[in-house]
Amino acid sequence: MREPEPGPPLAFYNPAAIAFDTETMIALIADTQIRKAIERGEFDNLPGAGEPLDLPDHHDPDWWLKNLARREGLLMLPPSIQLRKDDAALDELLDQLSNEMAVRREVEQFNERVIRARYQLPAGPPLITMPRDIEATVSAWTDRRAVRAQEARQNAAEQARGRAEARRVRPRLFRRKTHRSSSRGPEP
Repeated sequence: MREPEPGPPLAFYNPAAIAFDTETMIALIADTQIRKAIERGEFDNLPGAGEPLDLPDHHDPDWWLKNLARREGLLMLPPSIQLRKDDAALDELLDQLSNEMAVRREVEQFNERVIRARYQLPAGPPLITMPRDIEATVSAWTDRRAVRAQEARQNAAEQARGRAEARRVRPRLFRRKTHRSSSRGPEP
């Protein structure tokens, strides 16, 4: 059996007494004062009440993540919204490709992402984007490419005509000066 420890008897200890450091005591006193001021209504009808605080980024716990996303141009969208954006931008992306095989590969990759998203649980708005018909998309790309080529030929022809016309009509800016001897006086 254990012997009691030497010291004052347990009756002299206050179980509610807790040792606090200075910072904790200051925080408790401040909290008490704030609670009393709230009860008195001193914080009612302050200017800007109910409006969001305009805090700098360093007060946000995720400030570094938001800065990284802003700096790198990262955008986290639900798959259904991202596929809608990709579908809207697909024709423009295809117009930058140079051959039909690359166009087919890009459309196939897009269709694979749409089908994969259809088999996943929806994370956000419903997925309404449909896979694209590869042949119809390639045909549309070929038509757009032919139209762009025709427009480029017309623009080149117009520019060539404009340059040729400018050469014919170009005024002579610098004329050859005739040298007269300075021994003669001014001409009448």
